[in-house]
Amino acid sequence: MRNFKNLLFVALFLVTATVLGQTKITGTVVDDTNQPLPGASVVVKGTTNGTSTDFDGKFSLNAKTNSGTLVVSFIGFKSKEIAFSSSKKNLTIKLVEDAGALDEIVITATSFAIDRRTPVAVSTIKAADIEAKLGTQEFPEILKSTPGVYATKSGGGYGDGRINLRGFRSTNVAVMINGIPVNDMENGAVYWSNWAGLSDVTSAMQVQRGLGASKVAVPSIGGTINILSKSTDAEKGGIIRMHTGNNGYQKYGMTLSTGLMDNGFAVTASAAKISGEGYVNGLQFEGFNYFLNISKQINDNHKLSFNAIGAIQEHGQRYNRRTIAEYRATEQGGKRFNPDWGYRNGQVENTSFNFYHKPQLSLNHDWIISDKTFLTTNIYASFGSGGGRRTQGDGNKFVNDDYRLGDIDQPIDFDRIVAENAANGANGATDIFAASKNSHEWYGVLSTLKTELTETISLSGGLDARSYVGSHWYEVTDLLGGQYYFNDDLDEKTGGQALKVGDRFNKDYDGNVARYGIFTQLEYSQNELSVFLSSSLSNTTYSKDDFMSFGSEDRESDKADFLGYSVKTGANYNLDSQQKVFANVGYFSRAPFWDAVFENDFGVDLLEDPLNEKVFSAELGYGFKSQVFSANVNLYHTTWLDRSMSFSLADANGDNITSNVTGLDALHKGVEVDFLFKPIDKLTITGMASLGNWKWKDDASANTFNDTTGEVISSGTVYAKGLKVSDAAQTTFAFGVKYDLLEKTSISLDYNYAGDNYATMNVTGRTIELDEGEVLTESDLEKIEGYRQDAWKMPNYHLFDLGLNHGFEIGGLESTLTANMNNIFDVEYISDANNGDSSNYDTALVYYGAGRTFSLGLKVKF
Repeated sequence: MRNFKNLLFVALFLVTATVLGQTKITGTVVDDTNQPLPGASVVVKGTTNGTSTDFDGKFSLNAKTNSGTLVVSFIGFKSKEIAFSSSKKNLTIKLVEDAGALDEIVITATSFAIDRRTPVAVSTIKAADIEAKLGTQEFPEILKSTPGVYATKSGGGYGDGRINLRGFRSTNVAVMINGIPVNDMENGAVYWSNWAGLSDVTSAMQVQRGLGASKVAVPSIGGTINILSKSTDAEKGGIIRMHTGNNGYQKYGMTLSTGLMDNGFAVTASAAKISGEGYVNGLQFEGFNYFLNISKQINDNHKLSFNAIGAIQEHGQRYNRRTIAEYRATEQGGKRFNPDWGYRNGQVENTSFNFYHKPQLSLNHDWIISDKTFLTTNIYASFGSGGGRRTQGDGNKFVNDDYRLGDIDQPIDFDRIVAENAANGANGATDIFAASKNSHEWYGVLSTLKTELTETISLSGGLDARSYVGSHWYEVTDLLGGQYYFNDDLDEKTGGQALKVGDRFNKDYDGNVARYGIFTQLEYSQNELSVFLSSSLSNTTYSKDDFMSFGSEDRESDKADFLGYSVKTGANYNLDSQQKVFANVGYFSRAPFWDAVFENDFGVDLLEDPLNEKVFSAELGYGFKSQVFSANVNLYHTTWLDRSMSFSLADANGDNITSNVTGLDALHKGVEVDFLFKPIDKLTITGMASLGNWKWKDDASANTFNDTTGEVISSGTVYAKGLKVSDAAQTTFAFGVKYDLLEKTSISLDYNYAGDNYATMNVTGRTIELDEGEVLTESDLEKIEGYRQDAWKMPNYHLFDLGLNHGFEIGGLESTLTANMNNIFDVEYISDANNGDSSNYDTALVYYGAGRTFSLGLKVKF
């Protein structure tokens, strides 16, 4: 009994000592103007015990000792050490903007811009803002309140969202994940469904408008979106996420991180399952997102980091647009009606359906060679496979309203189509499912060396090399009850083809792209002045192996080489501790995209004398930042010469008609303003205005063909001069209010306006040359079949979004409840449009944006 009492006493002593030896530290991390820094890392020095700040810059941490030192860090700021004790445990920590040691490597490797130093127009969105406001929106939509940005859900399918920046489509906006470019090597496109898991692991996302600061050999035109994922900065522990929303939206996921361990390793893994029915009818989706980072801090000078990210997904699509009148004649209305789905054996079936998996793997090495020199090298690979379902056939039953389960706005009766194909027997199917299959292998290396030549001058340079093979073919996937399908689209040499499931037809080729280049940048920074001069030189080679060509001599194309270059310079001057001014100017010549090099997808013929695209851009900016108010004003002027553009419109039979336009000149100019006002600690007011004026400057030539058959429909001169650049709102406004109801509870209201948005038009139909300012009368137009005066100006619209964030504890675990309602007034608006029949504005083909949607999310940290 005595021994038991002694043991009990010792145990009680140890527990008491442990409890008394712990200190709960709370505080707030801010910048030099007292603005909170969400996502800042706070670690007890010499341990792996740490946390990160919430969206208000606040943190709470249990230290195992009564006193010690905290190490606080955030990308773009100098790390800071601050002492804590049992009597000094509620801290306000102010970080100073700068870049040092490893932070400088991260910034250079990912091309992040630094405020008050990098002379570009920039907006940075922290992880907490993404978490608080994304909800069921597409990932690009989180940027919709950013100056110059226009983002929509497009047809409404999962991951089908798109983004324009200063009037430039995503094909001309560079998207980089951890410093690695992800735009398609052939056409520059970004498919956001491939990156659906980014929202769970992003630590910061930065939008650089205009020339930007990206260190790659081939620069972007509209701007750059840099996405930085978590690695060694991730907090030890885990996060469980659960989301639900409108129309069956469900998302479950978990993120686990070791933090930086004593052996120098840090591992972060994230996975999420997502599914739903979609806001638009017939757009069911399902996906699995994953992310893995394994980092090793080898020593003070070397760090390795391996990343794997991807999304396995499939989703229905709304491919065919309808006119406003046709949408309004439906029971569901324009926001929900989808003509491209129906039922087969009682199950949902889509005529347009996307399935894809594009994992990206990368290995990054950071090497601090000396106090003044470091090298960062990223080797990466991407392997994509999947495609999109399309329809094929002569009966046009998929777009024939007689083949619907009731009225014209009802789902397609696929059972009837199957029965009729089966009844045709040996005569074959009239309408089938095919798929446009696409796969690729992409390898690249991006390496940057930076050295300080003097205390004020630094030099950086590097290599950007990429090799890509993309395979593209049409394949029969479902005969829909038929025995075969007879394809006579390309029968000059074959007499037609009797196709069965798995057979390839019409298109089957490999596109080969090799791009390699070098870049260099000289920077001068002393006191309040920063100046840079950069240049690059690159070569892009295109070639094609066509497996549908007949005869081996026709299978391989000639190689097309395009030498590109760029030069840009800029300066930032801090007038005082609160004000800055900057300017940048640049000119570059880059290789055209694939569609401007080859005549079409059929055969190996090159277009005659394809031209490099040239861009001249200039920008002026002013910034002000104080403890209660900050604002930025930017003026930009971008001239785009010899632009090549490809756009597609569906004809009356549902066939895709593509026009490749070359030699266009465009002028994009405008002004952007954004501000943040914090009159009291609990209230934050934000706003922005973006006023653009984007027009085509001259005429061009175009080649229009049928996507399915390769048949050339027309070619010649198009008179585009004076037309408005379409596909994005040229005038946007945003206004936001966030109020902190409690210490960890806030409510936000955001307003967005979009105006001066012009429908995409088939410029090949504009066959009359007009003098400057000349306008045709209505009687003139009646005499000119197929002529349109200008692109249709879509109605302006206003949207309001509401958000609530509430922090609390569940069983001692830090938890956050997030609620979002987008388009709270259920506004009906048109987000995307094609002109349709060029002689009648009422036939414009449109997509309506989503109506009222909602989501509820719970995050639990452990």
